[in-house]
Amino acid sequence: MTPHILCFVGRSNSGKTTLIERLIPELVGAGYRVATIKHAGHGFDLDTEGKDSWRHKRAGASAVLVLSKGSLAMFTDVSEETKLAELRDRYLDSAIDLIIAEGWKSEGYPKIVVIRDQAGEVPVSPDGLLAVVSDKPIESHVPLFDPDDVTKIADFIIRRFPKQHGMER
Repeated sequence: MTPHILCFVGRSNSGKTTLIERLIPELVGAGYRVATIKHAGHGFDLDTEGKDSWRHKRAGASAVLVLSKGSLAMFTDVSEETKLAELRDRYLDSAIDLIIAEGWKSEGYPKIVVIRDQAGEVPVSPDGLLAVVSDKPIESHVPLFDPDDVTKIADFIIRRFPKQHGMER
């Protein structure tokens, strides 16, 4: 089965990461295997200068994998236009129940918009808009949740995206 994808969108510093961080334990506690994919619009650098993996990549390797007991990391070249479905299909285990993607506001995946100040602060495609999370009163045609209503938001997600795999992991 293909994992469900749910995008959390909103402007920078709107609280998306904090909300996702609080939702993951709720979903895991309900038996979900959750993966996250973060879109970093301004770039990022996770590798440490001087370490072997950094040296391999700097030397020209297109991909570098680092494996230790219980962990795997990969640094690889990708095009700027890499689609969410391509990342899912290429890198994630099919035993994942739900992928929480932070970003990808223009792709047509189901999404929850997180608003800190006012509606419309970030243009979001209405296609697939499931809910709004805001601590301000906002007119919306979809359910509105307070950012502290983590249990209610998790229940909403669980109803919308049923677990695809049993607990036999």
